[in-house]
Amino acid sequence: MRSLDDLLAEGVSGRRVLLRADLNVPLDKQTRAITDDGRIRASLPTIAALRDAGARVVVAAHLGRPKGAPDPQYSLAPVAARLGELLGAEVPLAADVAGEDARARADALGDGDVLLLENVRFEAAETSKDDAERGELADRLAALADVYVDDAFGAVHRKHASVFDVAQRLPHVAGRLVATELDVLQRLTTDPDRPYVVVLGGSKVSDKLAVIEALLPKVDRLLVGGGMCFTFLAAQGHGVGRSLLEADQVDTCRRLLAEAGERIVLPVDVVVAPEFSADVETAVVAAEQIPDGQMGLDVGPRTVEAFGRELAGARTVFWNGPMGVFELAPFQAGTRGVAEAVAAVDGLSVVGGGDSAAAVRQLGLDEAAYGHISTGGGASLEYLEGRELPGLAVLAD
Repeated sequence: MRSLDDLLAEGVSGRRVLLRADLNVPLDKQTRAITDDGRIRASLPTIAALRDAGARVVVAAHLGRPKGAPDPQYSLAPVAARLGELLGAEVPLAADVAGEDARARADALGDGDVLLLENVRFEAAETSKDDAERGELADRLAALADVYVDDAFGAVHRKHASVFDVAQRLPHVAGRLVATELDVLQRLTTDPDRPYVVVLGGSKVSDKLAVIEALLPKVDRLLVGGGMCFTFLAAQGHGVGRSLLEADQVDTCRRLLAEAGERIVLPVDVVVAPEFSADVETAVVAAEQIPDGQMGLDVGPRTVEAFGRELAGARTVFWNGPMGVFELAPFQAGTRGVAEAVAAVDGLSVVGGGDSAAAVRQLGLDEAAYGHISTGGGASLEYLEGRELPGLAVLAD
């Protein structure tokens, strides 16, 4: 797989570079203000390197899940404004993805200029399962540039026009973010320093089942929190009250517990409440004694201590998924405590993107304390599952 440094060594001054970036940032629903610009900041090293080398940079990106047509609530206008602020230079936004306005603006770029195309998912062909439909959009995107750089790690597990098909039509390299993410994931999967501890949270076992199956033979401990822990507790024969439960996964969890033995570590206490609310009365109960009318919404303090002990001696840690509903103050302590324990690891600590990365920022934790914070939760998990990621496979061609 060729790298950005390979491309820069060849020289890109005056050449148009189509850069696929992951700028899928969260927006406030009322104001459309960006609430977390982490993904924009993560794209800066590659963009800055191309600008400094005199490239004419055409950035393609998506935002949210529009239904294959222009939708103002998913416009990349706020992203263009923030990217311009961070670069210290105006970043105009094309009125379309790869149409007349995009072509005119790309043709008018000067050396070191940056243009942002409108949301690629405004074109239904971007996510189409039909190769010809994706190919038509890829042809139009490829016509905007001389070379393609993929730096959108959060999208490399998608066989989309701007991720997969364009790379088949232009000389292509991996951007710095993709290269960094890949290096970290290879360290997690190829002879990691031990003890190797994985922390998994989030709501559903079914969402993480494949990665659990793939990682169990490789890890020394798998710590399970979040909503998914209640299906494991049910598999041990405990009542879970009104907590989130995937009844169809209980037998699977029972099998995993039998196979893993002490390598799977479950919560010993949980924070419960009668409803999901920021001002509800909460209580801490033993994990095996959740009252019928209560729902578990966070791991408890003894669990944080127990997980902390497992993490204290670890040399490699991968964490994906919050320990509770961290968005609400009464249920933040578990995620905060585990996040702090991960940050204190003397070795490689990896935050696996998605809600875990959002929690680090929302809780005001020091991002620099972690070895790596991924920008792609889904892509990271699929890589760890051992699946081929289309966006990486095409770059390796």
